[in-house]
Order: sequence, then C-alpha cells, then structure tokens
Amino acid sequence: MKKFELLKGKPQPLGSHSDSLGTNFALYSEHAKKIELCLFNAQDIETCYSLYRGKNHIWHGYLVGAHSGLHYGYRAYGEWDPTQGLRFDPNNLLIDPYCRAISDKQNPRSIVMNESYDWQDDLAPKTPWAETIMYEAHVRGLTQLHPNIPSKIRGSYAAIAHPAIIHHLTDLGITALELLPVQLHLDEPNLIQRQLTNYWGYNPLAPFAIEPDYWSGQAGTTPLSEFRDMVKALHRAGIEVILDIVFNHSAELDNAAPTLCFRGLDNPTYYWLTETGENQNWTGCGNTLNLSQPPTIQWVLDCLHFWALECHVDGFRFDLATVLGRKPTFTPRSPLLTAIIHDPILSELKLIAEPWDLGNGGYQLGQFPAPFAEWNDRFRDDIRQFALHGTIPIGIFANRFAGSRDLFPQPHHQSYVSINKITAHDGFTLRDLVSFNHKHNHANGEDNRDGNNQNYSHNHGYEGLDAPDKIQQCRQQSQRNLLTLLLLSLGTPMLLAGDELGHSQQGNNNAYCQDSAISWLNWRKQDKNLSHFTAQLISLRKQILALNSEKWWVSQPPINDVEWLDAQGEPLTIDQWHQFIPLQIILSGQWLLQINLTEQPYSIIYPDGNWHPVAPVIHHACNTAIQTLHPKTINLLQNIPLSDPALSRRL
Repeated sequence: MKKFELLKGKPQPLGSHSDSLGTNFALYSEHAKKIELCLFNAQDIETCYSLYRGKNHIWHGYLVGAHSGLHYGYRAYGEWDPTQGLRFDPNNLLIDPYCRAISDKQNPRSIVMNESYDWQDDLAPKTPWAETIMYEAHVRGLTQLHPNIPSKIRGSYAAIAHPAIIHHLTDLGITALELLPVQLHLDEPNLIQRQLTNYWGYNPLAPFAIEPDYWSGQAGTTPLSEFRDMVKALHRAGIEVILDIVFNHSAELDNAAPTLCFRGLDNPTYYWLTETGENQNWTGCGNTLNLSQPPTIQWVLDCLHFWALECHVDGFRFDLATVLGRKPTFTPRSPLLTAIIHDPILSELKLIAEPWDLGNGGYQLGQFPAPFAEWNDRFRDDIRQFALHGTIPIGIFANRFAGSRDLFPQPHHQSYVSINKITAHDGFTLRDLVSFNHKHNHANGEDNRDGNNQNYSHNHGYEGLDAPDKIQQCRQQSQRNLLTLLLLSLGTPMLLAGDELGHSQQGNNNAYCQDSAISWLNWRKQDKNLSHFTAQLISLRKQILALNSEKWWVSQPPINDVEWLDAQGEPLTIDQWHQFIPLQIILSGQWLLQINLTEQPYSIIYPDGNWHPVAPVIHHACNTAIQTLHPKTINLLQNIPLSDPALSRRL
C-alpha cells in the first residue's frame, strides 16, 4: 500500500477534509492514550499512522497526497475498565463520527468524501408556519409501488423527484415533505435473526452520511447527489424538505453489541452511563447519547449544519427530543437546545421536537423553547376519542381544535407550535384506525407483543378490512370526519402518507420492520375520492383567515376569530362545555362548522347570517334556518352576503 507522509495537520474542522494536496483528519477523545489512523487499500491491507494529540483532546494529522475515496478507520488505545465506563480496545476498528460515507454495513470503514454539487438557482421555499401543510413519508414506502414511476428508480430519492410524486403532493396542497430517517443506519441483530430489517431507519450509524439503500444507482449519480437533486426538484415545486433525524442513541446499542464508534473512542464522554459504567437506556434502544457535553454538542451542530448548508434541507424533526435537553434531567435551557435556538442558521429553519423519551421525567410536551414546534400526541388521542367514541367533552375538544394553548403555556409560543396529527408512521394508518379494534403485528415476529395497545381505534362493528357495505360507509364517513377535524384545526397539520389514499397496513400498528407491501403505498388501489376530498379540505383551509395566522384565537369582540355555539345557535353554557353534544363553531365570522358526532340526529338552528354549504364538508342540503343534523356528521357553511356576485357561482 502507498505510504503517505503524515504531517501534524489542524484540529478543525473535525472529520476528514481534503484539499488539493491531501486530507486532514481530526477527532475528539479525552480519555484515549493513543489514536491510530488506519488506511485500507483494495487488497484490504492495513497501514496505520499515530495521530498528534492537540489541545482540547483533539487528535489530528494531515496525509500528504491522500484524497477522496480513501477507506479508513481509527483504533483507540487506552484503559479497559468497564466499571468506569472505559472500553478502549484497539482490536475494534472504529468509524469516524463525522464520516460522509462508509464502505459497507457488514464491515464498516469510513470513506473520505469531497463531493461538490451545483445547486444552480435553488431557493428555499421558506413557507410560513401558518401556511404549512406537512406530509410524513418514507422514501421507499411512498414510491416503491407507484405504476407511473420507472421501475429502475422506484424506492429511491430519484423517485420522489419524479413528476408523479411531485404532482401528487402539489395537487394535495402539501408544502413540506417530512422524510423518515435518511441518515445511514444499521439493522439490529435481533431483526437480522428474524430475517427482517429496520425499515424506518431509527438506528443511526453515521448521521453525516446519506442512506445508500435509497439510491437508484443511476449512472452519473451518487447517493448524495441524487438526494440533492431530490431537494432541488421539491424546492422548485414549492415544497420544503424536513428530515426526521436521530441524535438520542446510536447503532452501537447496548454493551453486548459490537463497538463501532463512540463506545471505543470515548465512552464516558459520548454516552450517559450509570455509576457502574453501564449504558443509561432512556431510548429503549440500549444506549443514550450524552448531548450535554461540548464535544457531542459540537457534533450535533456540525451535523445539522451539514444537512442545512450542504444539502439545503429546510428543517428537522428530532426523534425522542427530550434527550436533547437532558443534564441528565430535562431543561429547556440545556446547552444543546440553547445552542440550536441561538444558531443563526438553524434557528431560521423549521425545528420540530418529539417531546418525550423513556427516561424519568421524559414527557415534556409544551416545554421546548421557541422556535421549536412539537408533535402533539394529546391532539391525536383526544380527537380520536372525540370523533370515534364520544368520550371527550366539548371543552377538551375545543382546546385541541383551538391549537392546544393549554398545553403550550409559555408566552413566546405561537399557534403553529402544535403539530396536529391523527396518525403517524408509528401506529395505525387512518384506514386501519377505523377498521381494527386491536393491533395485528404478527408479521413482526414478536408474538404481537410490540406496538401500542391503546389506540382509541374503532372497527365500527367488524374487525378487519373486508366488512359489509354499510360498515364500510360508516368507516368512510369517520375517515372524512377525522381529516376535517385535523385540517380545520388551529396549529400545523401533518398527514401520514397514504392516509389520503386509503392505505392499510393490515392492522399492523408498528410496521418498523416491514420493508414490504405491508408498508409500501399501493397506488393501484388508491381511494381517489378520499384523495380528492383531502385536497379540497386543504384548499379550503387556506381560505379561512383564522387558520392562516400564527396567533392564538381571540373569541371576544371586535376580533372574534372563533365563536362556540350549541345546537340552538347560542353560546355554550358552563355545563355544556363538560358534555358531549352537537356543536357549532364560527371561524372568522364567515365559516360555520356544524359537528354532530353523537349517535342521534339533532335539530340545528343557524346563527344569524346567509349560510350556504361548502364542499367538500357537506352531506345534505342546508338552506333553511332550521335543519336536522344527522348522526356522525360534520357540515361546513360559508356566510355569503346576498349582494356577493360570487354567490351564484358557488351554489
């Protein structure tokens, strides 16, 4: 193997970075006694160089003549004392925490990457939060079965950039595509034993590296260039790209799993450990990254900057984000959260927290600092119970419908902070939510023990998809009711990809390991009527002034963003707020939402105004002052002045 000259090099930037003369290598380890940079040629011959130990525990060196494509790793020497968390073993070849690519997942070695890209005239859409409609999707699941996408690129970044997908998103009215993890990840050993894979990708090995499994392999492209092409195509269509990103744990799992990176480089620095040197498992994945330490804080910030600056992504959804605020108890003023919200680049992006982890005090909904938005599971659960079971009173429903201000009490929060969702990747799809009372996760190989047991689903009297026609009609109505409440609520709505198509996972509410037709959207069997209904709802949302502001609603004159009325058109009494009864809601003085999700018909008296039905939320003629509102029905009407010339065109 060619012998390179090793110079001292520089301690910054961390990772491997090439110039015209060679490559600089730098990494952090406080407790190591010696770090070797190990190179590999095509014949797998290894040559090692001892790095210089510089200030602030950064090891570095510059290889003259070394360039992109070089395969390398590190061997770290130091004390072996697991009771103190020290697990140095030079027999373990370790990847670079900053590496942009690895050789393969079975025998991972870092690869020096210096890949430029011409962004041409790419511009970020910068959609205001108040106008944002999010769509959560998986790269492969969204595209693998689409008949109008060439088979050679299905399941890839290139497939998302295909007009078939972009037109579907723009026709729906989607403004932001939130992708499940595209960071390079590994399959857990227990999944490999069951001949399954980590389909969702929440097991990151190299967060700076793009996942190559979603690359089409087309000539003239690389995984990274294809991803960048996808971002550029989506931006041209006015669609932002948000990445679901994982910093709470790593693919090293627990101490019984292979040592691949942080554990061998500096275990006490990078992970939260117990007093006996074991991993804290606040993630359910075997380890928890310690994001209160300066080296790990810098690592996260550098990674976010890579995706934002070099890949032009528009935001991040942070998985198990309570870990980002642990010291080890959670605080919204943690060093990492503080650094993110004060960063001049990151603070301008869309930042979304999944506000919980599995540790003590892990549930932190409403506690993240601005400008973070948060996944609101209370919206999901309360709206499901309200719409499907009638077990939530008007008062609780109104809180959710009005943006959940009761859950986000901090004065600097705005109404966009609540990411409203009925479904997401973890749980039932919308169709399964109305078709199954129980999870059916047998294909996962865990004897149906995995997944959530409390889904607030309702099968309408028949367990499974192939129900009688009358039940199917009730299910279709329930899907439309749920979509209406989601898309006409204050906050930021998020759709799960496929819900608008009637996608089913056969009752599997934890399809994390199903890289199969269970998870892939079946476009040939799409419910086109439901998709059209969803698109109309999104279009309607954009017309309602009260839903296009980041401010909280005011229900007092002269503003009256919202008015809450009973079936007789009168303001709700104190007692009625605690009941489950029909409800009328006036938004911006112009839009009337009539809701009867009880089992009984009710006579409705309109409030004053010239009310006329609005598609698609309409189920029968409503042109009289008093009408019967049928059970399980939601109607929407608009107050149109008699002199309005548009009236004749609308009716």
